[in-house]
Amino acid sequence: MGPITLALALAALAWVFVVGDLVRRHRPVWHWYLVGYPATACRVMATWRKVAMLNDLAVSRRPSRGLLGDLVVKGDPLRPVAPRISFPRATRTGLSVTVRLHAGQSPTTYLKATDGLVHAWKVHAVRVTSPERGLVLLTGTATDPLQRPGLATAPAELLSALIGVLESGGAWVMNLRLVPHWLITGATRSGKSTLLARLIIQLAAQSVALVGIDCKGGMELGLFAQRLSALATCRREAVAVLSALVVDMQDRMSACRSAGVRSIWELPDKLRPVPVVVIVDEIAELYLSDGTRESKAEAEQCSTLLLRLAQLGAALGIHLVVAGQRVGSDLGPGVTALRAQLGGRVCHRVNDPGTAETTLGDLNKDAVAVAQSITAQERGVAVCTGPDGGWSRARSHLTPTEEAVAITRKYTATTPELAAIGRALATLEGDDK
Repeated sequence: MGPITLALALAALAWVFVVGDLVRRHRPVWHWYLVGYPATACRVMATWRKVAMLNDLAVSRRPSRGLLGDLVVKGDPLRPVAPRISFPRATRTGLSVTVRLHAGQSPTTYLKATDGLVHAWKVHAVRVTSPERGLVLLTGTATDPLQRPGLATAPAELLSALIGVLESGGAWVMNLRLVPHWLITGATRSGKSTLLARLIIQLAAQSVALVGIDCKGGMELGLFAQRLSALATCRREAVAVLSALVVDMQDRMSACRSAGVRSIWELPDKLRPVPVVVIVDEIAELYLSDGTRESKAEAEQCSTLLLRLAQLGAALGIHLVVAGQRVGSDLGPGVTALRAQLGGRVCHRVNDPGTAETTLGDLNKDAVAVAQSITAQERGVAVCTGPDGGWSRARSHLTPTEEAVAITRKYTATTPELAAIGRALATLEGDDK
């Protein structure tokens, strides 16, 4: 019996090690609910008072200043009282705690204390929001869900694309009906191309005209040329394409005015023109000039045409998705005006703080700091804004080249034709000859 018992013991020990390793690697949801959540909840309750005192969240019921004759004496607060918290509630990716603020406190104080909370609770991150006056919601994320993002699901909807997964574990969806224009920034190899590829293959199956502008000779968007209704590979072609889109936009205005409606979505299905999504890769190539008169004129034309499409296109079914390594005022005053019209923002890893500030600074200062913390190893990770005005870390799904080519070929036959752009490009080719 001795050798058999020893063999069974060794087999059981090996099984424990194998299963334990799998659990540590993959972190299934049931492991969090059974093991992770109870331990973390105990840490939250046990450390809350000390964490509140060390991070200036506790408030004394007696004033820290007093009168000694004619002198005002200031001392340490006596008997500090920590804010009241609810019992931690489990979520799929972590837990949440509701805090009742002391009189005079604001959520900003809790934002400064997030690092202390992360270390005390031993979680990946803590987010601070204020669902109503007088309350703060602390949401702790147990592990980084963007390290191994799963394939989230989202309902199919026109002009809506499932890009990836949010830090909360939910689906990252870009809905152009809710947020009509988007700005995407990030350094080289940060994940911009991955995001654009995902966006295109998600929209390829829909009744949507895709127009690409890739002034790097079509190196990025040329992969999807069969599904694109038009592809401009240089700035001269971009001017022709954008000019044709402005003409088409004016025709759509006339159709809406004749029907007495304010957008193409109020037109009958038979009269509604096909939605157009213009995808610009490396916006700087449209604005930079070599100093010649012709180059300056082309740059000014691109600036004016893009701004007109951004200002007037949303109700007319024309949407912009603009990507670039840097989008700042150094490219020209037209860039700043265009940026103000691009309500959706996505910022990947950046090489300089100015790019993150340009992308997210006018929306949320906290998002800027988070975007600057993205490392080179986190390809595809970005800070994105939502339709509610909030922000979140997210990661786009990687689309292999073979899959992108297969999807492009599958929907080539359904590619909508844009007559105005076709005529403009044909005229341009005729002038070259």
